[in-house]
Order: sequence, then structure tokens, then C-alpha cells
Amino acid sequence: MPGSTISYLWRDKDAARGFRTGVSLHSHTNQSRETLDFLANFGNQFPVIRPLMARMERRAEQIHGLHIDYAASYWTPPMTPKLAFDLESRQIEKLGLASMVSITDHDTIQAPMLLRTVPSARRIPVSVEWSAPYGSMQSFHLGIHNLPSARAAEWMATLEEFTRHPSDERLTEILVQLHRDPNILVVFNHPMWDLYLVGKEKHQFLVNEFLQKNGAYLHALELNGLRNWDENRAVRRLAEKWNMLLIAGGDRHGVEPNATINLTNATSFTEFVHEVRRQKRSNVLFMPQYAEPWKHRVLQSAIDAVRHYPEFPQGSRTWDERTYHPDSNGVIRPLSELWPGGSPPRVISAGLALVQIMGRGLLAGGLRMAWSNSDQLRLALGEQE
Repeated sequence: MPGSTISYLWRDKDAARGFRTGVSLHSHTNQSRETLDFLANFGNQFPVIRPLMARMERRAEQIHGLHIDYAASYWTPPMTPKLAFDLESRQIEKLGLASMVSITDHDTIQAPMLLRTVPSARRIPVSVEWSAPYGSMQSFHLGIHNLPSARAAEWMATLEEFTRHPSDERLTEILVQLHRDPNILVVFNHPMWDLYLVGKEKHQFLVNEFLQKNGAYLHALELNGLRNWDENRAVRRLAEKWNMLLIAGGDRHGVEPNATINLTNATSFTEFVHEVRRQKRSNVLFMPQYAEPWKHRVLQSAIDAVRHYPEFPQGSRTWDERTYHPDSNGVIRPLSELWPGGSPPRVISAGLALVQIMGRGLLAGGLRMAWSNSDQLRLALGEQE
């Protein structure tokens, strides 16, 4: 495999020694629109829950004239671009390293463009996580980092046009064009995650087909800080198969900083891109939070998404200010403006309270113990299974 190294901070507290800079790739802010399609899928996968969801959907339509449309709805992560930038920077700087942060919201560059007006963040790269349709069944998420400032809006228009009118041939053309700019880094994010539920075998077939067509124009496969050990091991095997570099990508949506970062001696993001693309070098560091049980971390991330943040700016404090749905006229509005009487139904409030209780105190400790994966820590990513 090209020069990918993997280290774990809980095993080696000096893992960052000898490096100058830490790089946080792939994180999200409140500028990122996150689909609510998973709620519909969740109900379909768990028959016990589907009747409850169906009842809530009927009541919304009968009483309030509101048809629940999961596909047209979305939620946004709680952290503003500046809060997210500071969170990622602080974690890296605590290691005694200079920090570089590349924020990749879904299909928008609004966060880095806003941050470039802030003195402490003015050198942030213009980056995006592009949901690129592939075939008729799914999209692949590509981290596109360090777009040229002068052409960033033009590039986004190109990506948006493709998303409206996709074709596999045009996708390859776009990836070739991105590859031709030596300062742009293209990462295949969480490649082994069957996000669109097409089935494990079908997903793996499509991933390998995609890499056969386009692997030469992608610069790394992501070891994702929010995916589990087994999946990241599968990514490592995929990298070996296609002789590709591995790179860190945290995929933070909540308030826990990225669980994977890259270590480098680069002094600018463009220099880091050259290190990855030209020198074929990547040093991945797993942070201590990745050693926590995966199910517990997923639960904590869900709690982060629905928690109340009174210290945050207006519009980002409560979960229903950060969740959007069409009103009866089809206009997208925050749920906080759609509730009858100005507050969510009691059944929703009770459900959210239960989720939050699961993340606190003794219950959280018990769940962490039950979900412990100490055998996974022993195996990590480098040993034989």
C-alpha cells in the first residue's frame, strides 16, 4: 500500500511527536442539510415503531393539514461554522500541534466562505462533501478539499448541475477535471457504508465498479471517525486491493471533535495536499474518543443533535429550530414555527427526553459497558482478524 501509517493515541501518547501539524478533515456545521429520510427507513426496518410513526403522520394530516414529507425535510447540526472551527482547532492544538481544519458540509461551501471573513480562520480551505449520484440506486460522498477560491462558485454550479442531470460518463469527466488541479484533494468518504440501504453485496459491487472507472482520479479512501471498526477494516482491505492511500476523516455532526485526524509536517493546506498526492504519504491518528463503544458514540451523537444549547446563537439553540419541514403551502420552515400552540406534541417531547436520559448517568455507564468492544481495541486496524 502507498505510505499510509495508522496510530492510536490511547496506545501511544507520543504518537504526534515529530509532526508539526494536525489536519481535521470532514466535519459538518449548521450550514449542512442532513436528510430525514432515515426516519422513514427506521420505521420500515423496525415493525414495532412503524405503527407509532403512522399514527403521528395521520394526526399531523388530519388535525393540522400537514403531510409528513421525510424526503423534503432536513435537520442541521448544532454548531455554527466558527464554533465548529474552534472545536476542531482546540483538539489538535492540545497535542502541541498547529491546526488545519477543512469543513465539508453537504453540497455547500457556505461555511468556509463565511469563515474566511474571520481573521483566525481566513486560511481555511474551500471544501465540500459532494453527494455524487452513481447509477440508479445511490450516491457516493466525495470530500473535495481546497477548491480554488476564484473558481469555487463555478465548481459548485458544475456539481449542482451534475446532481440534477447525472450520468456515469459525466461523473468521470468531472473527476478528471478536479484531478487536473494539483492543489485539489478528492477523498472517497466512508466508502464501505451502505448508506442508501441497497444491500451489502450490491453496495460493494458498486464501490468496486466505481473505483475501477474512477480510482485513478481519487486521492485517498477515508478511515471514518464515526464508522465502526469492522467497516474501517474493510476500507483498509479496499485500499490494499486498489493500491490507494488511506486518510483520516472525522465526519463530526455533533459537539464531539473528530475522532480521526491526519498528522503532517506541512505548513499550509496546499502543502498537505501535495504531500498526499505527490509523495503518497498519509499519517492517520485515531483519537481517544474512537476507543469508546461505537453504539454509545452514535447514541451520543444523536443526543447532541436534539440537545438544547442556550449559549448558542439564536436559531441554533433548540432541536426544532434546527429541523425543517414544508408547511401546508410547501414553504420550508423550522419546526419551531409549525407546532400548534408553539411547542412540540407531548409524545415527541417524551421520546426525546427518553433518548437524552439514555445518555446520562448510570444508564449511560451501563450501556457503555454492555456495548464494550475491547476485543476491537486489541485488534485495531493493523492486526489479523
